[in-house]
Amino acid sequence: MSASQAPRDTGLFWHERCFWHDPGAIGVFSSRGEFLQPQPASESPESKRRLKNLLEVSGLIDELAVYKPAPASREDLERFHTPRYLDALEEGDRTRGGDGGDCAPYLPGSLLAARHSAGLAIAAVEAVARGELTNAYALCRPPGHHAEPDRGRGFCLLGNIPVAVMRARALGLVGRVAILDWDVHHGNGQQVAFEEDPEVLTVSLHQAGNYPLDTGFFEEQGTGAGQGVDLNLPLPPGCGLGAYDYAMTELVLPAIEAFAPELIVVACGYDACAKDPLGKMLLNSSAFARMTRELMEVAQRTCQGRLVMVHEGGYSEGYVPLCGHAVIQTLAGSALAVPDPQNDEIAAWAYQDLQPHQRQLIDGWREAWPGVAR
Repeated sequence: MSASQAPRDTGLFWHERCFWHDPGAIGVFSSRGEFLQPQPASESPESKRRLKNLLEVSGLIDELAVYKPAPASREDLERFHTPRYLDALEEGDRTRGGDGGDCAPYLPGSLLAARHSAGLAIAAVEAVARGELTNAYALCRPPGHHAEPDRGRGFCLLGNIPVAVMRARALGLVGRVAILDWDVHHGNGQQVAFEEDPEVLTVSLHQAGNYPLDTGFFEEQGTGAGQGVDLNLPLPPGCGLGAYDYAMTELVLPAIEAFAPELIVVACGYDACAKDPLGKMLLNSSAFARMTRELMEVAQRTCQGRLVMVHEGGYSEGYVPLCGHAVIQTLAGSALAVPDPQNDEIAAWAYQDLQPHQRQLIDGWREAWPGVAR
């Protein structure tokens, strides 16, 4: 793995092959139906490719160390996934494609894209863990935070973050890891991967009852030796800047800092933005920049700034690039002026302030979470 330019503090990990993953024409539905006209899948390359293009056009990419690493190996994948599941993916990839499990369709060629996606996360985590970079952004596609050991779910074929974290820990590069998932959908993949591991804290800040429907409840807090290291915060639909800020400052950030990780990894989805078709939240690009800045401060206090962002969901082709650019610009400490013409309009929408029912819910979680309760 080599950077395409002189060393920088922030790395960008990407590969064109990831954009070639083809899930077929399923639209927003998990299966076809007699009265469902085919349409392009919600999970498409456009939001990711447009983010990469915006980095080029703005000039921010010139302030980053850019990497195009190798795809994940079968050995790397088997640390998280079962051989039987990987065999099934390989067979489908050789023939006519298929569905990895629960709404994770793919066509021939997609497995290589997914292996490259996992490879981006592996390389980003490893570079930061080794101290080659302070922080990094992996522009992954297909996403990975829903994939489970024996099946794909929710557009995700391979568990990018679990695969990357498990490899880094197997190599002895890092011990305690905190994983924050702020995608609008629950980070079930990370939870399944580490729910029995006391050395990995998983935090998921998501919309309640969106996807998956069977996971993401506050009561799910880990099992066995891992009891107390899964923090799920299922926010009600309609949460805006005030609710997210309150949840972060009152619970998420204190929980991560109290855990004292050696590395922080973020499942960085943008479907909690106000323009997303698959979420019902109200964030703007400044909110993602603020959350990034707050995490950078916690990382600086706990783990020498080691922070890795792994791209997950986000289905607004027009707005995801602005949110992603804001995050990467914050990581790099860049002074570039890249205005978001919708940022202030979104901030002025009704119900952006913290609402009483939102405060009550978050306060209840804070009082019930060990080490954070007042």
